[in-house]
Amino acid sequence: MTVRPLVAGDPEAIGGHRLLARIGAGGMGVVYLARSEGGALAALKVIRAEHAADPGFRARFRREARAAARIDGRWTAPVTAADPDAAEPWIATAFVPGPSLTETVAAYGPLPPASVRALGARLAEALAAVHAAGLVHRDIKPGNVLLALDGPRLIDFGIARVSGATALTATDVVIGTPGYLSPEQARARHEEPGPPSDVFSLGCLLAYAASGRPPFGGGGAVAALFRTIHEEPDLDDVPDAALRALAARCLAKDPADRPTVTELRAELGDFADGDWLPAGLPAMIAERAAQVLDLPGPERAAVAPVVDAPPAPGRRRFLLLGASGAGLLAAGGAAAAWLAGGPPSSPAADSRPSRTIAVHADLTGPGKPLGVAVQQGARLAVEQHNALTDRHFDLVLRTHDDRGDTARARETARRLVADHQVCAVIGPTSDATALAARDTYNAASLPMLTAWAGSDDLYGTVSTTAPAVFQIRPPDSVLAAPLVHYLTVVRPVVRTALVDDRATPGHSWLIAKSLTDALSSGGTVTTHTVAAATDDFGPTATAALAARAQAVVYCGNSPRRAASCARALRTAGATGTFAATEPVLDPAFLRGAGAAAEGAVFSTTFVDPARVEPAAGFVRSYRQRYGARHVERGAAEAYDALGLAARTLTAMGTGAVDRGTFTHRLRALPYRGVTRTLAFRTDTGAVQMSPGLFLWRVEKGTPVYLGQFRNVRDP
Repeated sequence: MTVRPLVAGDPEAIGGHRLLARIGAGGMGVVYLARSEGGALAALKVIRAEHAADPGFRARFRREARAAARIDGRWTAPVTAADPDAAEPWIATAFVPGPSLTETVAAYGPLPPASVRALGARLAEALAAVHAAGLVHRDIKPGNVLLALDGPRLIDFGIARVSGATALTATDVVIGTPGYLSPEQARARHEEPGPPSDVFSLGCLLAYAASGRPPFGGGGAVAALFRTIHEEPDLDDVPDAALRALAARCLAKDPADRPTVTELRAELGDFADGDWLPAGLPAMIAERAAQVLDLPGPERAAVAPVVDAPPAPGRRRFLLLGASGAGLLAAGGAAAAWLAGGPPSSPAADSRPSRTIAVHADLTGPGKPLGVAVQQGARLAVEQHNALTDRHFDLVLRTHDDRGDTARARETARRLVADHQVCAVIGPTSDATALAARDTYNAASLPMLTAWAGSDDLYGTVSTTAPAVFQIRPPDSVLAAPLVHYLTVVRPVVRTALVDDRATPGHSWLIAKSLTDALSSGGTVTTHTVAAATDDFGPTATAALAARAQAVVYCGNSPRRAASCARALRTAGATGTFAATEPVLDPAFLRGAGAAAEGAVFSTTFVDPARVEPAAGFVRSYRQRYGARHVERGAAEAYDALGLAARTLTAMGTGAVDRGTFTHRLRALPYRGVTRTLAFRTDTGAVQMSPGLFLWRVEKGTPVYLGQFRNVRDP
């Protein structure tokens, strides 16, 4: 979260607290940095009225606010005030001026074993206090641990735990952060997790603090969920044997096999209250605490920040501009940054200000075709905007090539963040590069609009945790929905076979799980597993036919392996529907499957603009501009992403552009693009799902767009 100015409509005070700045905003509400009547700083969370209108939600908020107020733990950020009965309920906790564990490990690397033991012991005491109050934290993660000089503080316990949810299916919801939640949370069963769930999450956090990476790896939310449930943790990089053994006990799959927080605290030993952090960190924490404690009265966003300050800014300016590059910790602990869109434009009557938007894509690497199409779609939108006679500003487009490499993606993000002229970024164009760049863009509140990264890890960070991330396509976790419609409405079947490809375990597990849940009530579903070590899908095809399957769904995301599966089914004599999800709809599948691809059905998040009526003008302009016979995949979505940004910038006027305010405004209103209407949910901040899911079918060797999946009927 970033420290941002108050905006028009924000109150000046709530419950006797004077509001100083915004430090978070999302679907659930707004978090303010506030000062109490006694002068103490607080993180004050206000719940939006639409949630408060739900009697059940308000009753739960009232119950948990009271329970949280009873927490008496030295290593928690205590509740200082609350009003659950206000028109917009709010709760205030002590503000902790220090970096999060995430920021600390990113900047300084893993903590030494002695510091990890001290961290774990104090967090075990914090959890004991939380559990004694009748609460379960449910979201222990590095971002919810703040490092103060005397020890850590656990924040964000037990209040309105909705904004961090990651949707798996229409009925199952995981509450927490993948990579740090327990197996019982990951299974999304309809039961509340108990204290052992927090112990598991604390074990994940300690492994991260000691090694610099979570024990169930990266690769996105889906992969982390799969490994959490089915695989053992990877603790090889935890250097201390005793810590490694203790973390392993915390990470037992069975809650009964984990230590209690009391046992965990005893095993970690006793520590003095003196220095517990490695050299260098105490001085940095003290300096930043001094800066934020000197924060004066509030400033409104209506006063544009000045960006051409002298080389030695005062303390107030240093705080707001985030000059240290690392920032301040505030109720979730990311960098503070106030970044403007450049100096005010010239007042000359015959000149217009400019707004710069960047394309961040793979232009020369393995994803070049998609990256070039994205660049071309964005460029066309810029040229058409600049041709308008009544435009308020000119658009400038800059392109940056990450070559599909994650290290280059991070470096590209750092360069774009440092360029204060850049208002928004279109891209990145792959899961790996988007995840690599995400935190850099989010920390600087620089909007990142991607319609090409499907990782649920991006979707799961929307709202309060990553407000600058705009995944303007539905995530991979909902790709099963169009296939369910096809197999129950368009071409109904009673017996479905699912091919669970262990070479792509996360994606395959998720799609298989979603289809099993959705299709089992109306028919028979059998699952056939293919080992990662084999390319032979023959036995799987034979087993599917033995089960008399009328449709076979390849649940993985490998075009090459999907082609092998389709060929094996054709050889075995299968005549039913073959289906798969978006990653498989690739030229490599069509080449590899050959005649076996005929009739294959795919669920996607992209359209064929030539078959979408609102895109007719775009298609004509694109073909004329680039001399193309077809509009390449990705171009229309880039055109819409650029249009969304330009529309919002126009609504903001010609003054300096504050990135944080721009980010908030981008999510506020629907945008009618040429591919579909882009709208964001008020509860989570995520893009509306259903309008962005489509069906395609291979006909005469060519993928043919069938339409928005709910509108598709049997021809």
